Parts: sequence; C-alpha cells; structure tokens
Amino acid sequence: MHMVAFTKGHGTGNDFVIIEDPDGELDLRSEQVAALCDRNFGIGADGVLRVVRSAALPEGAAALAEEPDAEWFMDYRNADGSVAEMCGNGIRVFAHYLVRSGLADLEPGSTLPIGTRAGVRDVMRSETGYQVDLGQWRLAGGEPLARAAGLDVARPGLGIDVGNPHVVVALASEEELAELDLGPTPILDPAPAGGANVEFVVPGEPLVRDGIGHVRMRVHERGVGETLSCGTGVAASALAVRYWAGDRAPSQWRVDVPGGTLGVRMFPAEDGEHVALSGPAQLVYRGEIDLV
Repeated sequence: MHMVAFTKGHGTGNDFVIIEDPDGELDLRSEQVAALCDRNFGIGADGVLRVVRSAALPEGAAALAEEPDAEWFMDYRNADGSVAEMCGNGIRVFAHYLVRSGLADLEPGSTLPIGTRAGVRDVMRSETGYQVDLGQWRLAGGEPLARAAGLDVARPGLGIDVGNPHVVVALASEEELAELDLGPTPILDPAPAGGANVEFVVPGEPLVRDGIGHVRMRVHERGVGETLSCGTGVAASALAVRYWAGDRAPSQWRVDVPGGTLGVRMFPAEDGEHVALSGPAQLVYRGEIDLV
C-alpha cells in the first residue's frame, strides 16, 4: 500500500481520475483502476487517465514514430479497469491537465500532439475550451439490432469507428430517449467482437438551424455504463445523423448530452475526412489516496 497523488477532472460531466506518472513507474492493475473509479468506496469516476511520457511505455513507441513531438501519452482505462483506445472528453481533460500543471504549453493557434492507443491526436484551444482532431473516421459496417431496457422493440444501429467502436441508434422522440434505462448493457445482434459504445439519438426539430445540425444523445459506454457524456460517442452520433440525412446535411453539429453541449465538425484532410470535437474541460480537486 502506498499513497498516490491524483487530480479529479471532467468534460461535460464525463469524469476522470488523473494520475501523473511521467516515467511510467506505476503499474496500475485493472482491479486498482476499478477501485479508484468506484463511486462508493473510491474516488469515483468514469475512467482513469494516466499521464505518462510516450518514451516510457511500449505503446508510446508507435506514437513517437508517428509524431516525434508527441511527448505525452494518454493511458486511458475504463471504470471497470479495461483498456480503451481513445476518449474524446478524456483527451481534452488530459490536455488541460498538462497545461495547468506546466507539463506542456498550448498557445492559441498552436496544437499539442498527444499519443493514444488510437494514434496521435492533435489538441487545440477553442472558444469553448479545447478542440481535438479525432482523425479519420469510418463506417464500421453492418446494421446490428440494438435492444435496451425501455425500448419496446429492437432498433437498427449504425456502426461508426472514430478510433474506438460505436453503434448509433436513432429513436423517434424525446420521450423514447427519456424512458431508456441504460443501467443494463444494451444487447447488440450481432455483437461486436470487442464490444462497442452504444449511443441513442434523437435528431433536433428542426434538424438544422443557422447551418448547424442539432442532435440529443444518451450513451452506454463500454466498460463503464451510462455516462453524462461521451466525446467520441458525440462525434459518432453527429456522423451517423449526417449520414442518414444525406449529402445536403451540414458538417457542423451541436450535440446535447445530459452533462452539457459539445461541438462536432467534419473537414477534409489528406488521408480522408476527419472529425473534430470541441468542448470544455475542468479540473475539480486534488488529493492523495492509498493505492492497495
């Protein structure tokens, strides 16, 4: 047993325990991560962000090969201790922690490359906090049926990959969205081999206002449960609704989640279309805890 310093942070209510471990000396076991995230017996969070130099861990070698300036690597774990590829809210909180702690500089107009298991992601300051380029997205294929508590019948979903897997399901009304019980894990048929985050969305009425699309979303995150927000899920939801809406749909979206509002922007890049996520990031408090 030893004391570990931590910081608690969140992005639109999606909350994280941040542990600074620059030299990669801390080997966090899955049960330790789950204990830290336990809301009754631990600190309480949707996941853990370990702040480690890319050069200090094996996964960081690929990040440095992709971008030599990606000094920092976001080692993200879900609340159940499982490893995740990417977290859109988490990487904004991660960048905010680096800046506030003096570990990195991020001047307006500049970018900060951060290594993740989904590749290097560039973060910039934005009017609402931080914007992250989530990279090239793709349709994951298939239309799995999604069953969830509170839905009368299974609904078809659309597979979207934004560095981690998502299935987006359209609902008919705000009432349907409100009646969902996302405590139990939604059942997907066929089930993705590695699981997926499942988003339930209701397009706005009207869908587009002043050139910006509007969507409301709730999410069940793989390895966590229902969360107040999921950054990559927000991006996947906007991408799915734009896909359903057709070629004349806008490339800028506002997505309302229980924890607030996030912005999504699609734009062309050399390797194909990218999707960016923007929104706030906050650090709440610091402390120490016995890591058993």
